[in-house]
Amino acid sequence: MRVLVTGGAGFIGSHLCDRLVADGHDVVALDNLITGSTDNIAHLAGNPRFRFIHHDVTEYIFVSGPLDFVFHLASPASPVDYLTYPIQTLKVGALGTHKALGLALEKGAGFLLASTSEVYGDPLVHPQSEDYWGNVNPVGPRGVYDEAKRFAEALAFAYMRYHGLGVRIARIFNTYGPRMRADDGRVVPAFICQALRGEDLTVFGDGSQTRSFCYVSDTVDGLIRLARGGDPGPVNIGNPDEMTVLRFAETIRDMIGGSGRIVFKPLPVDDPRIRRPDISRAESSLGWTPRVGFDEGVSGTISYFREKLCL
Repeated sequence: MRVLVTGGAGFIGSHLCDRLVADGHDVVALDNLITGSTDNIAHLAGNPRFRFIHHDVTEYIFVSGPLDFVFHLASPASPVDYLTYPIQTLKVGALGTHKALGLALEKGAGFLLASTSEVYGDPLVHPQSEDYWGNVNPVGPRGVYDEAKRFAEALAFAYMRYHGLGVRIARIFNTYGPRMRADDGRVVPAFICQALRGEDLTVFGDGSQTRSFCYVSDTVDGLIRLARGGDPGPVNIGNPDEMTVLRFAETIRDMIGGSGRIVFKPLPVDDPRIRRPDISRAESSLGWTPRVGFDEGVSGTISYFREKLCL
């Protein structure tokens, strides 16, 4: 197939491009590089199956030739990024999704929206299943990301119902692995880089809030399976193994052998207290479950940051 990946120079997007090229597809990656980097796709330069276009998805998208599928991953995805670029985050969720859907419709292509577990907000239901409507503060600082993705989901389903477009929606939970940015504010790169530098590890709140961490290759495999299948979703893609942020910090420090203490700072506004996916739908409709164990995934991620970013 010939496939377009918006946000193709980002963390998950670049790994998706790798997988698609390895599977024998021709890939066009589109990114405005606000939070993505060409470093993530530099190894694909010169590959005849890969092409990069520097473009803002909120503007009209022109791609010559046929397209069989559109993966729409473009968006700031970490709190640091969407708090820095709140209007751009809302625009890519609304205008960018509209442009990407329009392109898929024009080309007769399938469409997958990379949504997020943040549509559940600070959940009152645990674990979170796809039929839970969420607990989102639309006017809080995190609302720019949460509501952008909720609108994008509604728009994608409107295209499916009105135009008959083949739509898939993936709700991606916390994903980690190589190519995350050291400064993106998420706990995995933050703790790893602090420990590698011998610094104190910063935990927000008392550390009792929970997260579920899925290695990036598993997330990408879930996206591929969803794109190939007949379930429009939404489908949760995440690892149901849940741990507290404090335990995660202690684990990272122990694995690296850092000398820093764990220090506590106030919890950000609307930071979710719990996060764990119910992946029953992914298991039944996609035959998907995470395969990479926590120790294996974290060890590889530590190696990446030790070599590339922190020291």
